[in-house]
Order: sequence, then C-alpha cells, then structure tokens
Amino acid sequence: MRFNTQMNLRTNASPVEDSPVAPPAPLNGDAAAPMETVARTAMPVLLMLSFCHLLNDMIQSLLPAIYPLLKANFSLSFAQVGLITLVFQCTASLLQPVVGVYTDKRPMPYSLALGMGCTLSGLLLLAHAPSFPVLLLAAAMVGTGSSIFHPESSRVAKMASGGQHGLAQSVFQVGGNLGSSFGPLLAAFVVMPRGQASVAWFAIAALLAIVLLTRVGGWYRAHVSAHRKAAKTHRNQAPLPRRKVVWAMVVLVVLLFSKYFYLSSLSSYYTFYLMEKFHLDARGAQLHLFVFLGTVAVGTLAGGPIGDRIGRRYVIWWSILGVLPFTAMLPHANLFWTTALTAVIGLIIASAFPAIIVYAQELVPGRTGMVAGIFYGLAFGLGGLGAAVLGVVADRIGIEQVYAICAWLPAIGLLAWFLPKLRELRLAS
Repeated sequence: MRFNTQMNLRTNASPVEDSPVAPPAPLNGDAAAPMETVARTAMPVLLMLSFCHLLNDMIQSLLPAIYPLLKANFSLSFAQVGLITLVFQCTASLLQPVVGVYTDKRPMPYSLALGMGCTLSGLLLLAHAPSFPVLLLAAAMVGTGSSIFHPESSRVAKMASGGQHGLAQSVFQVGGNLGSSFGPLLAAFVVMPRGQASVAWFAIAALLAIVLLTRVGGWYRAHVSAHRKAAKTHRNQAPLPRRKVVWAMVVLVVLLFSKYFYLSSLSSYYTFYLMEKFHLDARGAQLHLFVFLGTVAVGTLAGGPIGDRIGRRYVIWWSILGVLPFTAMLPHANLFWTTALTAVIGLIIASAFPAIIVYAQELVPGRTGMVAGIFYGLAFGLGGLGAAVLGVVADRIGIEQVYAICAWLPAIGLLAWFLPKLRELRLAS
C-alpha cells in the first residue's frame, strides 16, 4: 500500500500501529509533531533489530557454510547434510507460528533475548559436537532460537515503522541477509583453517545480541499497552471476505514453496555444485556463495520500499516469475556467467519476502505475530524440506541435475495473478 503525505499526517502520536491503515484523525497543525517523535524513536529500534538480525543469521549461516568441513569430519552423505538442514529448519518452522499466536495474546518483551540465548547454546554445542546425533541437537537448538527471534522481531519492526511497513520489514530483514552473506566468509577465513572448535568464537556475537535485544525489549515493554489496544481495535478489519483471504494465503504459501525450494538449492548446495562442476576448492566456492548472498541482501532491502510505493502484489509477481529466464540459463553457464546469473537471481528473488510478509499482515489485520510466525516458519520449513529432498536427489542423479530440475520452479510465480489487488481496493475505499 502507498503511504502518501496525507496518510502520514493521520498517524496517531503513538509509534505503535498494528493495522495496515492508520485510524483516521482530524488534520490539524499539531499532527506533524507526533510524526517527528515517531521517526526519532523508531529508527534506532529498527537499526538495533536489523543489527541483531545480522548477528543472529550470521551465526545460523555458519551451519550450512561449514557443511564441507562437517561432511569430511563425520563422513556424511548428501542425505545426512540435508537432514541437518531439515532438523534446523523444521525446529524453527514448527515453533514460529506457536510463538506468534501466543505473543499476540500475551506479549513477552524480553523473549527476543531468550531466543538468542537458545541460539548461543546451539552454537557452543555445534563447536564441540562429537557425533552426528549431537550435530542434529545443535541444529535443533539454533532452530529454536530462530523460532522465538523472528516473529517477535517482525512485530517490533512493525510497531516501530511509523506506517511505512514495507520499509520497516526490509530494514529488519536486510540485517538477516547481510548476516547470512557473512557466514560463508567467516567459515572460509576463520572456521575452515582452524577447525570445528573455532565456531565457539562467535559466542561473542551472540552475547552482544543478547545485550541489544534486552534494550529493545525495554522499548517494547514501554509500548506494549498501546500495541495491544491497536491490535484489538483492528483485528476484525480484514479488507476482504474470509474466503478470499484464505485463497490469497494459499497462493502466498505456494509462491513461498517456489521461492524457498529454489533458494535451498543455492544456499545448501551451491558450494558443492561449484566444486564439482568447476573444480573450485572449498574456500573459493564459499566466496562465490558470499556474492550470491550479498545480492540477496540488496534485493531484500529494495523489496519493501518498492512495495510501499507501487503495491506489493506487483513486487511479488516480478520477484518470483521474473527470475525464470535467469534460472533456466544457469545450468548451462560457465563459471563467470554462473556467478553473474546467481547474483541477478539473488537480487530479484529476494525482493519478494518483505512484500509477502506485509501483504499477508494486511490480509489479516491485528495478527502480526501469528502471520509473521506462519510465514517465517513456512520459509524455514520449506527451505529445510527442500534441502532434504534435494540432498536425496543429488545423491542419486548428481548435483548438476538438481539445478537443471530446479530451474523451472519460478514458473509457479504465474499464480501471483490470482492475488487480490489490496492497494487498489483501499485507495478506492
């Protein structure tokens, strides 16, 4: 939805807003002052959330980044590598909606710091895991931390948005994408030369995040009453009939399937693909993975503000279907064009997720935590399922054939045609 100057002037003095459209208020000369207060208060909160998201996802991205090391240390098959990802992703995905629904009713301002504590525990366990089952337990602990962190952080980001929900989601999410892109670099230059135990050094990052998230929790606690009041006011103000809302949510889930199955092929197996097809060493392959993940971060940052301006439906449509020509060319490219194509793919396909999250929250007003939990949970769960399935397929037919098959997944983006035009509907109302 596009927020113009007139809409911004209507925003209440409180920085808390849990609905896609601010409640109307009479325009007067004092309206601009509250907006300035919101801007001063919200941006530090958004930046702290984004930085903590960076630290959280940097830690989490170490797990797939050191797969070549773990595969060699524990003599793992591709199927076992996929199982590690599945345990991590499913732990996160199954708990996130539960956390979101619970905190919609009973906000827990300091749950963010608690979630990071779980991530810290999993990190230390990963550093000293003596066997494959312990690796799975470490992955589960990291996944539990993620399941607490993401839905609550998404809620706080919307509270601090000042009405620019897409921008807030992009600022929050780009921290995670940047953190994910740093993981392969840190694995290449820190963990790979020094071994599995050096993963424990990143406990410093987790401790820093706990300190910052405790401060964010204090801000959240100060605004929680206004947040709950706004959520109660707008909970039943869905812009569409229930049947259309359900249909739109189903379409969004299918689009997420397309996006995250394809992203799983790159995030979990891109290094192996480069090592097998182009005979790169592990460090060289991880540098190429860093380039891909960096473009994912740029695409994420762009997707939210563009959705605020032109409508989220168009961003969703373009970001998934528009990537198809590039994914189709990828299996036939040389090393240079493989790097270039994956950069373009990351840039385009990543712009969808901020738009999807805010679009879904607009479909179901007042259920910020539940919606964030469902869609972050689905993102993790579909990514984990994709990693497990693709790992089994790679063991049987080879990693290069996996990319040839996955190249056509973005064609599912045609379903975006069936998403209702919420922006047009609201502008007409």
